[in-house]
Amino acid sequence: MNPIKSTLIVLMSLMATNAFSQYTDVINSNRPGVSRSAFSVGTGVAQFEVGPYIIKEERTPAIPYEVSGFGADFAVRYGLFFEQLELNIEGTYQNDTKTFSSNLSAEDKRSNFKTIAVGAKYLVYDPYKSPENDKPNLYSWKANHSFKWSSLIPAVAVYVGGNYDTKDNPYTAPAIEGFSPKVMVATQNNFAGGWVFVMNLIKDRIGTDQSDFQYILTLTHSFSPKWVIFGETQGIQSDFYADNLFRFGGAYLWGQDFQLDTALTFNTKDTPSVLSVNFGMSYRLDFHKDKVEKGSNPFELDGKKQSKSKKRKRKSDDDLSQDGDTKKKRKRKDNDFDD
Repeated sequence: MNPIKSTLIVLMSLMATNAFSQYTDVINSNRPGVSRSAFSVGTGVAQFEVGPYIIKEERTPAIPYEVSGFGADFAVRYGLFFEQLELNIEGTYQNDTKTFSSNLSAEDKRSNFKTIAVGAKYLVYDPYKSPENDKPNLYSWKANHSFKWSSLIPAVAVYVGGNYDTKDNPYTAPAIEGFSPKVMVATQNNFAGGWVFVMNLIKDRIGTDQSDFQYILTLTHSFSPKWVIFGETQGIQSDFYADNLFRFGGAYLWGQDFQLDTALTFNTKDTPSVLSVNFGMSYRLDFHKDKVEKGSNPFELDGKKQSKSKKRKRKSDDDLSQDGDTKKKRKRKDNDFDD
């Protein structure tokens, strides 16, 4: 779950976002679902997500055919300039063979990018940014364990990008070629008990003969610090293709910066039927540095200031020590003269 999905194992930990940063101590992956989290990976973080899969499609009415093959979906995400901003490249590559049942000798070997897009996502509203909202009520057990209506207010992010399709792509409608706009609104609710709900509303290939509208709803649940499960539904609607897909799976947090996942995808129709299994992984290069707000703690010195302060103190102590030794020497000298 993008959230996810994002979310995933990490989504459970990403509930702990603070007032100045979306960065989390553990990786925040959109896998194993296809929805996108409302939150970014954090500044200075480069993240790589990939999921090889095998797929089988079968159409029975009208012109029967079968499709069998493999592919991989991928994403590269990077946090830049602001904690709320994320730049990303994502897509899906597939290689398969399409066999027509009416003529067993008719095989169409295909390979290309089903999708590839470059864009930017920005968090426009974060209801979890204030740590004051998560403080327990010291005077009421009921208040701490009752449902919080404020949790129904989601974090909201917007995405703007461009999809690129090559000429004569077997996975798109005829005459689809070049760049076309893509926009998305992503929302995320973090509920108590390790539950996360993500919703994406997407308009892809705007202005073309295959202008897709998609919705993705993802629900994840973390039942331990390492394990998470998810369920997801994806609706696709255009003049070229329409479907309702369902996904179930889970993820395991192998380490602070590494996650493994798996998911099963299927639908309920036969034009065509779809069955896909994927195994994925997410890894991040973490160069994040927290930004200290000016005036946030005037009584606490940063590392450099502390170092300089310690050096000044040591120098001052050394000077005092040297003054004391000098005075002792002068006193002994005066006593010698008295003798």
